[in-house]
Amino acid sequence: MAAEKTGLTHITASGEAHMVDVGEKAETARVATAEGHVRMNPETLELIRQGNAKKGDVIATARLAGIMAAKQTANLIPLCHPLMLTKVSVDISEDDALPGLRVTATAKLTGRTGVEMEALTAVSVACLTIYDMAKAADKAMEISGIRLLEKSGGKSGDFRREE
Repeated sequence: MAAEKTGLTHITASGEAHMVDVGEKAETARVATAEGHVRMNPETLELIRQGNAKKGDVIATARLAGIMAAKQTANLIPLCHPLMLTKVSVDISEDDALPGLRVTATAKLTGRTGVEMEALTAVSVACLTIYDMAKAADKAMEISGIRLLEKSGGKSGDFRREE
């Protein structure tokens, strides 16, 4: 399917995948925020809360893993450009209603392409790290709700999830 028909920028007119040329785009401030969560047994959340997970501090390790992952996005997602991120933050909060942990990540830069994939990668890897660090206590944990919340900057303009 041709790019003009699909609106997909990573597909050529002949239907082949390619890396978009962003060389002519203007540099703008770009920010993206994504979220996700890990649902677990209440006992597992309490174990994490008390800092008694066998592998160590789950939240601190997951936060660091998310930041590191955002910086490696171009190595993980084939058509992403390597970016000079100026900031990545990963926030992890306890949610007794899940029960579990909610993860939010924000990526920022001034550049020619967006940082949505970096924010989504940070959330994904932080959630996977939470699972890895607590799986000895709870293999039934569920990772879900990974999605873009908002983005700003660039030609396509701003996006904010409505809910």
